[in-house]
Amino acid sequence: MTQNDVKMIMLSTEDLDASVDFYTQTLGFTLKFRDGTHFAALDGNGITLALATEVDHPIPGKVVVGIKTDDVDAAAEAAVAAGGGLVTAPYDDAHERRAVVYDSQGNGLVFYKSLGR
Repeated sequence: MTQNDVKMIMLSTEDLDASVDFYTQTLGFTLKFRDGTHFAALDGNGITLALATEVDHPIPGKVVVGIKTDDVDAAAEAAVAAGGGLVTAPYDDAHERRAVVYDSQGNGLVFYKSLGR
């Protein structure tokens, strides 16, 4: 069985500035980094809390859990075989291998593994 670790929770936002202000100023999270007006990562003390507009969100409007895994393809295949759904088939981007799926109840999951390039 593959090793899976929850590393990120991604929330949708239509106003990144307002969301960053809410989570940093109101709730005290520390901003790890920000990518323009469409993505920000906050330090959730062991788990990244990500805020994303539809530009960078894999399933806009849904809460998505990011799961670091040692085998993206096997994890995505197992999720689909167990009644989930495939949103984006496994693929490589500049930094990681990634797949986006729904679990058997329609919750969004992103499986990813660093490519170590």
